[in-house]
Amino acid sequence: MLVTTKDMLAKARAGGYAIPSPDFVDSHSARAFCAVAEELHAPLILSFAEVHLEHLALDEAAELGRFYAERTDAPVALHLDHGVSFAVIEEAVARGFTSVMIDASKEDLPENIRRTREVVELAHAHGVAVEAEIGHVGTEEEGNDHALSENVYTEVAAARELVQATGVDSLAVSIGTKHGAYKGEPHINFERLAELKAALDVPLVLHGGSGSGDENLARCAQGGVAKVNLYTDFIVAARDAVYEQRPDHWVKMLEAGDDAMRDVLRRYYRVLRCAG
Repeated sequence: MLVTTKDMLAKARAGGYAIPSPDFVDSHSARAFCAVAEELHAPLILSFAEVHLEHLALDEAAELGRFYAERTDAPVALHLDHGVSFAVIEEAVARGFTSVMIDASKEDLPENIRRTREVVELAHAHGVAVEAEIGHVGTEEEGNDHALSENVYTEVAAARELVQATGVDSLAVSIGTKHGAYKGEPHINFERLAELKAALDVPLVLHGGSGSGDENLARCAQGGVAKVNLYTDFIVAARDAVYEQRPDHWVKMLEAGDDAMRDVLRRYYRVLRCAG
């Protein structure tokens, strides 16, 4: 069933677990993720990132997301991930996304607040939940044009100011995770996470979940993170399955990738304590 993120994230925050938010890029990944949510009777935040418009048009992503969410017994939110352009966010709201992210994390605080407030006013008028970001989750991957290389850690006072000034529904924070694949070991600042949870009354979101370590993510879920974004682990697992199985035709190759992505999501449901 298609729902917003508002109630599911509130329950996750109160229950000490986190909901996985995998990015889909085609019908196969969207279907695979929704199938696991239904299998486990667990909530899912099905995400489509603005950066993936190079792979899939927004109207097509909206149709695919709604199609699979509405045919799933488990609660599924259709979320626009890392929305940067107001025009794209506006279109996502119009096309039936039930949750949107405004990522103005590269801007200074006043501009982040201004852009976030503008999106909140638009989205809330249509019953759509809004996620903002303060601080910045970077990447260690070379040649990644879609993220700054270095993390900018979230400051508690700035986060509190943004939440109070905008009425945003959830907040993505930077505490040491990275987008993409890690070159070294992740170092999560759990002390900062505890400070943010104590200071804010909205659910916290963790970007760059892939490769961050099962124990780290489990601690984050217990420590106040209600949503964890995931992408890289799915596409790497699908690739590896194809390499290992060496399917002899296209359909078998797709099936191998789908099975691998489902297995990864099942594992993250357990890690995040969202399902048994």
